[in-house]
Amino acid sequence: MKKRLLLTGSMIAVLTLTGCKAEPQQTEHHHSSMDKVVPKGMKKAAHPKYEVGDKVTVLADHMEGMKGAAATISGAFDTTVYSVSYNPTNGGDKVDNHQWVVHEELKDVGGQALAKGDKAVITASHMKGMKGAEATIDSAKKTTVYMIDYVDQKTGEKMVNHKWLVEDELKQ
Repeated sequence: MKKRLLLTGSMIAVLTLTGCKAEPQQTEHHHSSMDKVVPKGMKKAAHPKYEVGDKVTVLADHMEGMKGAAATISGAFDTTVYSVSYNPTNGGDKVDNHQWVVHEELKDVGGQALAKGDKAVITASHMKGMKGAEATIDSAKKTTVYMIDYVDQKTGEKMVNHKWLVEDELKQ
């Protein structure tokens, strides 16, 4: 009987570890209804495609439960947006091509946009282990970025001020 219980316990441990490993990285994003702070230096978009208050549908799948969600634009800003790769400060697996970090969320980079291959320290905490990590720029583009409010399609949780989406990740 004892051997049988040990085997069952081992099987449960293996199944549990396998389940954790299968979790997509997107679920690591932090969401806070209190996070209304926009990084210092960001400028409201001069001519955004979507205005604050507009209703849109999310086409992006940055996180589970996001794609297809009805959303409301809560902010629109002109900036340079980057996809970045970095090793989390908490020792987690390397994150490749994280979309998106804005120029104002990079430490001491000045006013000029960075280019593919440049390195910078991230000041944002979109995901655990992101803040303080050294990032390599995978891509950069000057554009309008959006903050949105939406209800997670999977959990039903209301997400407020989710940062960041670009125009082609939204539709009216």
